[in-house]
Amino acid sequence: MSDLQSHSASTATSAAAGAAAGTTRGDERSPDRRSSGPGVPDGPGRGSSARARGRSLVKHLLLVAASLLMIYPLLWMIASSLRPTDVIFREPGLWVSDLYLENYAEGWYALSNPFGQYMLNSALVVTGAVVGNLVSCSLAAYAFARLQFRGRTMWFAIMLLTIMLPIHVIVVPQYILFNQLGWVNTFIPLVLPKFLATDAFFVFLMVQFIRGLPKELDEAARIDGCGHWKIFSRVIVPLMGPAIATTAVFTFLWTWSDFFTPLIYLTDPSMYTVPVALRSFLDATSGSNWGAMFAMSIVSLVPLFLAFLFGQKFLVRGIATTGGK
Repeated sequence: MSDLQSHSASTATSAAAGAAAGTTRGDERSPDRRSSGPGVPDGPGRGSSARARGRSLVKHLLLVAASLLMIYPLLWMIASSLRPTDVIFREPGLWVSDLYLENYAEGWYALSNPFGQYMLNSALVVTGAVVGNLVSCSLAAYAFARLQFRGRTMWFAIMLLTIMLPIHVIVVPQYILFNQLGWVNTFIPLVLPKFLATDAFFVFLMVQFIRGLPKELDEAARIDGCGHWKIFSRVIVPLMGPAIATTAVFTFLWTWSDFFTPLIYLTDPSMYTVPVALRSFLDATSGSNWGAMFAMSIVSLVPLFLAFLFGQKFLVRGIATTGGK
C-alpha cells in the first residue's frame, strides 16, 4: 500500500511539473499573446499605417492643387467666352454673373466664311495625315524590324537623327519645291509628307512594338506560304493595335493644333485651318473680338477633347508596350 501511494504521488508531481513547463514554453513562444488581447494591433503598426495615410493624403492634395493650377487657363477661357468683350479683362475671375452666349453666334459668322468651313478644312487635313502616317510609318517600321538589308542599322540611325532636326531647317527647301510644283495654297504640302514616313517618332514607336512580337509567328506564316506582304497585313498589323492607336491619336492632336505649316502654305482664307482662322480674330490695327475668339477656341477644342477621351487607354497601352526594348 505504501508503494502504491508513493507511486501515485510521484506521478501527480510529474504531471504538474510537465504542465508548468508547457505553460512556460507556450509563454516563451508567444510573448505578444500575453501582452495584448486578441484582435488588437500593435502600437508601432498603427503609427506606421497612420503616417502612410497622411503621406498619401498630402500627395493627393498636392496633385489636385497642381491640376487646378494647370487647368486654370482653360477655365478662364471658358468663362471669358461667356462675357462681353469689354468685360473680359476687367473681370479676370472665373465667376460669370451674366451669360453672354452671343459670342458663339458672332464667332461662328465673324470671318469671311462660317467657322464650320475651317473645321472641315482641318478635318480633311487631319484625316489625310492620320492615314498617311499609319500606312507609311507601319511599312517603314516593319522593314526596319523584320527585313534584313545592307545598311539597315545605319539607315535606322539616320532616321532617328531626323527627330532632332528642327522644321525651320527644312521649311525653305520644302517651300521652294512645293512652289515649283504648283502646290502652294493646296492641302497637298500638309498631307503628302505624311505618306513618306517623315515622322520618325512614329516609325521608332512601331519598330519597338514589332520587335516585341515573337518571330515564331512570322516563321509559321512563312511555312504556310506567306510572303512579306501577307505576313505584314495578316500577322503583324492585327497585333499592332496599341501602336496604331497611339500613332493615330498623336497625329490627330498634333495636326489639328498645327499653326506654322498651314500659315506658310495656305493663302486663301477659305482654305484656312482652325488655328490660322483663330488668328484672324486678332486685329493689330483695330479692336480685336476677344469674346468671339475665345468662344471659337472652345469649339475647336471639342474634337481634341473627344480624341483624347476615347484614345487615352490606347495611348497608355501603346507607350507601355513599346518601352520594353
